[in-house]
Amino acid sequence: MGQRLYWAMADCWTIVRRGLTHYVRQPSNIAWQLGFPIVAVLLFGYVFGSAMSVPGGGDYREYLMPGLFGMTMAMSFMNTAYLVVYDTAKGVTDRFRSMPMAPSAVVTGRGVSDLVGASLDLLVLAVMALIVGWRSDGGLLATLAAFALFLWLRFALIWVGIWLGLLVPNEEAAGSLFAVAFPFAMISSVFVSPALMPDWLGAIALWNPVSSTVTAARELFGNPAAVGDTWIEQHALLMAVVWPLVIMAVFLPLAVRRFQNLSR
Repeated sequence: MGQRLYWAMADCWTIVRRGLTHYVRQPSNIAWQLGFPIVAVLLFGYVFGSAMSVPGGGDYREYLMPGLFGMTMAMSFMNTAYLVVYDTAKGVTDRFRSMPMAPSAVVTGRGVSDLVGASLDLLVLAVMALIVGWRSDGGLLATLAAFALFLWLRFALIWVGIWLGLLVPNEEAAGSLFAVAFPFAMISSVFVSPALMPDWLGAIALWNPVSSTVTAARELFGNPAAVGDTWIEQHALLMAVVWPLVIMAVFLPLAVRRFQNLSR
């Protein structure tokens, strides 16, 4: 049992190194992943931000930045799905399956390498936020806990991306996943409080996992949070931990099972 675990971890690390090597050798992908957060800050913070207000008062950019952190983590599962589809279409996945390696290594390796990439995205976005004047007033531990919640959500959504990447037939179909990621990230408390939305839409936004993570992070950062009196808002920190667990409980087994059944 111990030897099997060792080789599973070793094979996983091999896949992680492969993913990171490809990441470094494809500068266009790096430019896109690092450029998107910068454009998002400028667009939503300055172009649209001048017309926005925070219920209960407060600086909108301080309200916005945790939302952009959450949106970036929430939408990144599209990148995961695309990379999985690319490897499958090029025959790389089948080659891995034919090799004497742990069956779980391809899936877990992709998850770990994508989490490393997500950490870099979050770092660049945080630096950009500091440049435009955003600050965390919650203390060091609370700030680190908030960023950990964003990565926790991203780690859970990686398995959604892997499952979808193994499910869609080609790279063109993977591009259509934007239609799934966009409303998932946007119908939330990322940009405005759900209290300002129509009742039916606000209810969807309140129970969106992205909203719980963003609201909890705002409270940990000490930024304006515009928290209402609903149960889901009052327990945002709890749900920011629970929602990713639920997502992983559903999609991690689905991703592993789908990978195991590729040739059947």
